[in-house]
Amino acid sequence: MPLLLPILLALACAPLAYVAGRWRPGAAAWMGAVGALAAMGALVYEWMQGTTRLVLPWAPSWGLSLEFTRDGLSGLYAAMALGIGALVVLYSRAYMPHHLHEEGRPARDEVRFQGLLLAFMAAMVLLVTVDDLLLLFVALDLTTIISYLLIGFDREDPESRAAALLSLVLTGATSVVFFAGAMTLGLQYGTFSLPLVFERAAQSPASTGALVCLAVGALGKSAQVPFHFWLPRAMAAPTPVSSYLHSAAMVAAGVFLLQRLYPLFAPATDVRHGLLAIGFLSMGMGSLMALVADPFKRVLAYSTIAQYGYALVLVALGSEGAPLYVAAHAPCKAALFLTAGAVTQVTGKKKLSEVGGLRHSLPVLASASAVAAAGLAALPLTMGFFKDEVFFHALAKEGPAFMAAGLVGAGMTLAYTLRLWWGLFGGPRQDVPAAPRLLVAPVVVLAAAILLGGVLPGLLVAPSRAAAEAMRGEPSTLELAYHLDARAENLLAVGAWVLGAALFATRRAWTPALSRVLEGASRVGAERGYRLLLHQLDRLSTWLHEKEVRDLRDRVASVLVPTGLLGLAVLGVTPLRDRFKVGAVGWADVTLVMALAFASAAALATLRAKGHLRLVLLISCVGFSLAMVFAFAAAPDVALTSVLVETTFTLLFAGLLALLPRDRLERAQHEAQKPRGRDRLAAGVAGASAFLLSWSALSHLHTERVGALTVQLAEAAHSPNVVAAVLTDFRGLDTVGEMTVVVAALLGVTSLLSLRGKR
Repeated sequence: MPLLLPILLALACAPLAYVAGRWRPGAAAWMGAVGALAAMGALVYEWMQGTTRLVLPWAPSWGLSLEFTRDGLSGLYAAMALGIGALVVLYSRAYMPHHLHEEGRPARDEVRFQGLLLAFMAAMVLLVTVDDLLLLFVALDLTTIISYLLIGFDREDPESRAAALLSLVLTGATSVVFFAGAMTLGLQYGTFSLPLVFERAAQSPASTGALVCLAVGALGKSAQVPFHFWLPRAMAAPTPVSSYLHSAAMVAAGVFLLQRLYPLFAPATDVRHGLLAIGFLSMGMGSLMALVADPFKRVLAYSTIAQYGYALVLVALGSEGAPLYVAAHAPCKAALFLTAGAVTQVTGKKKLSEVGGLRHSLPVLASASAVAAAGLAALPLTMGFFKDEVFFHALAKEGPAFMAAGLVGAGMTLAYTLRLWWGLFGGPRQDVPAAPRLLVAPVVVLAAAILLGGVLPGLLVAPSRAAAEAMRGEPSTLELAYHLDARAENLLAVGAWVLGAALFATRRAWTPALSRVLEGASRVGAERGYRLLLHQLDRLSTWLHEKEVRDLRDRVASVLVPTGLLGLAVLGVTPLRDRFKVGAVGWADVTLVMALAFASAAALATLRAKGHLRLVLLISCVGFSLAMVFAFAAAPDVALTSVLVETTFTLLFAGLLALLPRDRLERAQHEAQKPRGRDRLAAGVAGASAFLLSWSALSHLHTERVGALTVQLAEAAHSPNVVAAVLTDFRGLDTVGEMTVVVAALLGVTSLLSLRGKR
């Protein structure tokens, strides 16, 4: 299984780094970087072998399997994740000690940070290599959870915690929407395997609702309008996190999903038109915000929103240059983020208005970041030049309106990129300490890669073609070269440079007005809607909490009433024919009827019980009498289980009552003797629902139903009884989950008791 080698190596990076970090905190980064490079080497070796797939049966009876692929698209994104990931990990070796010192945290927290960063890298590699809709969702959720931990790494900082929560809620919610779309496609085509889904979609196009759900999940990840506002807030994270998330990981994952699933979107013209509109809107909004933002990490964040808007436009147009655009953007954005982190560390500043003139003190960093900025602005002799070339080529086919929109977007890109670099390194000289070499070296390596791709564009053709073929399912004719002629792409590029230079030169004239407009628009934007929704949900939660904790009866009713109403609703929408039958009672049923009558009498007696101990004993009588019912119904194993459970809970309740203050017990007893109207209503709803559902279920029992089949399957599973087979075999995962919940609850109770003992 050679295909799994890069994945396994990527998954091993985090635990290996943790083990190395236990020996010496600084060793974690070096071990993680070596692991990432080893995974990169295995990936390159496999890439040379051609496209491969691996299918591992998981639940064959349900048609589920673990499927992985290594095609051009997955190889390109995995290479981005591993290569940039290794550089970011090494960069964080120099960045995190200083950051942790400023936060007043121990040096060993660096090991935790490196582990999370490497785990995110592994999740990204897993995401781009799986070939199954369900596995896509699992990997997508892994990136959501780990990104939450990374963004909220500075857990003592309220801004960091709020940003992490925002990213978790927004990307987690959109991931659930993606899951709904994946399930819809699985039901429509009878499989979750992507090759089979694509094959069947060619005969029967996917439903529009499913495609919209998939698109929402992808747009949430890639921070496109209207889900864009979580990304600037995520700048509260340490700079290595921001660099990795924006260039080769979290945000790239959203566009990757659209490229991987493009065969489903290709025939859905209306959905692609919607994606096209969102892409242009994200381009415009991100660029305008980047033109006025002051914190330099926020400038880059808004730039990311805009740049992935470009990629979204290319995907919506079905351009074969879409994968190349993301790949060319990644090193440029990573280098600029790492530059911002280095500047912050040597100056202690985070805003453009507070720095400037650093080119004299940091010449190497200024030169390397200038190359990265040129790449982002698509200037010649950089890899970024070709990302705009494929963009303009796709727009030229659509007409003048598209070309004009692309020209304006590219012009604004050059303007905010110039504004960023000049704000950091231009202007009057400012002397600062030299940056550590390990903060500068990754930026230099990325700049060298950007120049190499710009000077030798032929190196980009093969991987870009392979990725485009995997995306569109047809051979690619992509060509990358410099053409000194008057073709549309060149004219649009020159026009964009002229417009960008003019915007930068006149920035002092229009920046104040644009700032006021954007500030006013933010008061009615999506972020404000999110805050209002969160506030209202918090108020609702507080109200429900007050209602619940005030009285145990309300707490129980909050569970029983919705359940009862749901049961009654089920009965209301199902046919009632042959549902409620009255059968005959024979002499053989006398013992069973006596046991049920005893259980009913004990339940009624609990309504008049005045002592808590007496109430516990009466409730246990109900349970023991039901155990008798199971025994008379020839289910001795279930009866024994019921006896053990009832005995345990009776002793537990008796022990707890002995620990409670007597005055509270008396007050609770007094309140219980005065039932309220809503208590009677809640009891009536829950009781009627349980009675009717039980009657309906018992009215049409047949020997060939689930019970008989379960007995047969228990024998096939070589189990001594049905209960053991159900718990350990038929629903073994459920049993493990329930045991995990119980263990977690016990650990929580133990922790609370230990804290109380310390106090």
